[in-house]
Amino acid sequence: MKKSFSNKSRREMLIVGLPALALIIALFWIASMFVQPAPPKLLYMSTGSEGGAYHGYAKRYKEILARHGITLELQTSSGALENLQRLKDVNTHFTIGFVQGGTATAKDGENLMSLGSMYYEPLWVFYRSKAPLDRIVQLQGKKLAVGVEGSGTRKLALQILGANNMGKGLESLAPLAGDAAADALQKELVDAVFIITGADSVAVHKMLDMEGVRLMNFAQAGAYVKRFPFLSQVTLPRGVVDLVRDIPGQDITLIATTANLIARDAIHPALVSLLAQAATEVHGETGMFQQAREFPAVKDLTFEVSKDAERYYKSGPPFLQRYLPFWAAVLVDRILVMALPLLVLIPILRAIPALYKWRITSRIYRWYGELSALESEIKRQYDPTRYADYLAQIDNMEDRANNRPIPVAYTHLRYTLREHINLVRASLARKRAEERPV
Repeated sequence: MKKSFSNKSRREMLIVGLPALALIIALFWIASMFVQPAPPKLLYMSTGSEGGAYHGYAKRYKEILARHGITLELQTSSGALENLQRLKDVNTHFTIGFVQGGTATAKDGENLMSLGSMYYEPLWVFYRSKAPLDRIVQLQGKKLAVGVEGSGTRKLALQILGANNMGKGLESLAPLAGDAAADALQKELVDAVFIITGADSVAVHKMLDMEGVRLMNFAQAGAYVKRFPFLSQVTLPRGVVDLVRDIPGQDITLIATTANLIARDAIHPALVSLLAQAATEVHGETGMFQQAREFPAVKDLTFEVSKDAERYYKSGPPFLQRYLPFWAAVLVDRILVMALPLLVLIPILRAIPALYKWRITSRIYRWYGELSALESEIKRQYDPTRYADYLAQIDNMEDRANNRPIPVAYTHLRYTLREHINLVRASLARKRAEERPV
């Protein structure tokens, strides 16, 4: 009998404990779904040509990420279009790269996202002419250097020429860029150069200094911005290049695209915040075309913008990264996510004994309910013909109380119940005695 009671007591514990255990396991499993693996220590970035603006900025990113224990491997490319193709190709190991605004379409955005626009990339059009020119159509019939094949410069140049009905005659378009294009202009091998780069470009400064070479002031800048939404109108202030020599000699209106940092959408969220931090450090300063903290910003909507990057630009780094080293912040963040079920585990563990006690005592309280109802019936509606039925109900209740397994800790409730059952039996006996004549 004792063994039977022990087995049934264990069964009661299992009935209460197993659902609680299943709930705890489910909570930890759900938490594990939200725990990101540790971020990789190695990233690959497609940068653009050696010596170009993209590559120069990428080297600064590399230095910043190295301070946080992340290695950024740089690989040069022909420019924005090749960077985009590398990122789109799932068989390559590239995770991030600079992509010029206007070089991609919405169809290119699958599995990619933007970490924001980093800076303006003006379209500089240098030309040889005795008279100033302010419209692209005035270069009709000229020999033009429009960037190498596969570059963002060439793509935008062809778009601008096409908008001016100058898309034909590609044989007159020299595939030259950077210093090579500047040298060709100096040697009068080309009549004009289209170049998209930042204001600190060596090639730009070289052409600003060239005798007989002018920088086009875009009189129709507003029209280009309306036609091509990825373009902006910017101004190169008079004397900003060289105050002493007054270069340029007047405010110059240019059209500009933006350099956007594009990443595969599988990139670790912690690395997004770290890259946003690096971008803010590298691109947040005042420049020839921008105010302090104007960049990074969301200016090109071709790609979906990372929510983590947007959050960083609005609110700064995540809370933990403000006070802890990057690796420690990532570790603590992962631990906290897995620790969340413990907040639920504690009340569950505290509730299990109470639930177990309730299962045991509720059964006894049900018997008390039956006993109380029977006692009331005997006192108020006693029917002598039902004496045997009343007695059978009392005996049945006593049998159930005696035979029902109850843990040792709660046996005092059984004895108390039996005492009360005997009180009701005694009450029934008194009713029976009152029936007999004296």
